[in-house]
Amino acid sequence: MSKLKLGMIGNGYLGEIVVRAWKEGLLPEYELVGIVGRSREKTDALEAGSGCRACESIEELLELKPDYIAEAASVEAVKTMAEKILSNGSNLIVLSIGAFADGAFYEKTKKTAASHGTRVYLASGAIGGFDVLRTVTLMGASTRFDTWKGPQALKNTPLFEEHLMTDEESTTVFEGNAKGAIELLPTKVNVAVAASLATNGPENTKVTVNSVPGMIGDDHRITAEMDGIKAVVDIYSSTSEIAGWSIVAALQNIVSPIVF
Repeated sequence: MSKLKLGMIGNGYLGEIVVRAWKEGLLPEYELVGIVGRSREKTDALEAGSGCRACESIEELLELKPDYIAEAASVEAVKTMAEKILSNGSNLIVLSIGAFADGAFYEKTKKTAASHGTRVYLASGAIGGFDVLRTVTLMGASTRFDTWKGPQALKNTPLFEEHLMTDEESTTVFEGNAKGAIELLPTKVNVAVAASLATNGPENTKVTVNSVPGMIGDDHRITAEMDGIKAVVDIYSSTSEIAGWSIVAALQNIVSPIVF
């Protein structure tokens, strides 16, 4: 049986995890054919280490006719490339799920995929439990998303204030919905949008972001609740590594005869 062709968007830390997993034989059903990223030097290094093509553009990557393209780049990359990828016959695995907080873009992407017989797979990133969350939401549960971060992680965002670096207690720096959270923190709360898409939608999922003195990493908690049922998914990670591995898990699930 011929292998499925796999392409990558993103040549940073998370993209390197996917390439490493492929090299170590964790994705035996796939042939890694090409990578495109912002840094030519990094792309060339991945090419040398894996034998795939270092592509200059998404158009060059699409010329290789990949069956699947995994994105580990940015919200901007998803918004720029998704329609082109799906309409050219490739399926797309998305890590930067914050792109879909834009309802119009979400609906356009769905329509494009449906009309071309392709699919978008949402990698779980640093959170999970979407199956049970979707189930209890269908039953009528409401959802909320709470995240805790160190103040250092909020630097260079609209939510950062200097006093957070010296505060001795946790401070709530954002209260709103998932759509508002991703507008303020486009690279920090993709998981909130992922959770909202699996449940009540970006505009109907309540979100709080909390700054915790001295904290390293992120703690994300999703709660779906109704009379008689309460589902809680709580994941802490000290690095973003889990997000890269969630792409590997998604790729494995796509080809598995038993789907989790």
